[in-house]
Amino acid sequence: MSIGHTLLGLLESGPRHGYDLKRAFDEKFGHDRPLHYGQVYSTMSRLLKNGLVEVDGIEAGDGPERKRYAITEAGVTDVARWLATPEKPEPYLQSTLYTKVVLALLTHRDAGDILDTQRSEHLRSMRILTDRKRKGDLADQLICDHALFHLEADLRWLELAAARLDKLREAVTQ
Repeated sequence: MSIGHTLLGLLESGPRHGYDLKRAFDEKFGHDRPLHYGQVYSTMSRLLKNGLVEVDGIEAGDGPERKRYAITEAGVTDVARWLATPEKPEPYLQSTLYTKVVLALLTHRDAGDILDTQRSEHLRSMRILTDRKRKGDLADQLICDHALFHLEADLRWLELAAARLDKLREAVTQ
């Protein structure tokens, strides 16, 4: 996820302080990984330097001065470009799990055990996500669905790999 573009998008609804941006980000996108304040302010500093935001006002408080940021026209254009650019699909051609299976075969270990252990871990994760989905709001349900679909695809691969272990052993040990 592009933190900078996400913060810019949040600024399109109006100027905000760094604290407000962090809170909005965490509410909408940071359920599993909330932003650190330092990350917000370093990102805003970079966006300011690049002309994508400007300081809309400074308020004195009990602590440090609070800057209110506003998105610039260049920032709006940048967000629009980012939103219109499709994300590159992740083909997983260099899968760590595949590497473990092949190395197990090469070292005469039980690759089936590796697949079984991974299957158990995937199913455990799916149970947790399904429970979270059941209790969550629409945004959380969609995020969980995305993860669940990826885990389902992984499970299909695990079954396929388990069915082909003997052929794979022959292919990699020749």
